[in-house]
Amino acid sequence: MPVTQPVSEMIAAARLLINQVSVHEAAELQRLDAAILINLRDVRELQKMGIVPRAFHAPRGMLEFWADPDSPYHKPVFRTDKKLVLFCASGLRSALAASTLQDMCMNNVLDMESGFTEWKMQDLPVDYLT
Repeated sequence: MPVTQPVSEMIAAARLLINQVSVHEAAELQRLDAAILINLRDVRELQKMGIVPRAFHAPRGMLEFWADPDSPYHKPVFRTDKKLVLFCASGLRSALAASTLQDMCMNNVLDMESGFTEWKMQDLPVDYLT
């Protein structure tokens, strides 16, 4: 069966429903301990490109399961009143993920515009895995 709704349209629709913050706003929220940054990138991306210090890694494929308190895979980091700032490499996966978590009635979710690529371009802190 052919794709009848391109992913670009899904991302555009998601962005109409979610709240976004810039990488600098995300960094400041993290610095103030007002947010937990959630890194959705694949482990290979982390190894190759580095990580945001103190960000929690939640692979995109497990996000809903880790966020749901009734799931056997639930991670307590998602049970917080702090903002959860989701990011991926460029902001595409994180826009869809933020919309999905909002569909799950999580109202503390933000999307980091332009993702980790922009974070690095703005010379924000990056750690590298060894």
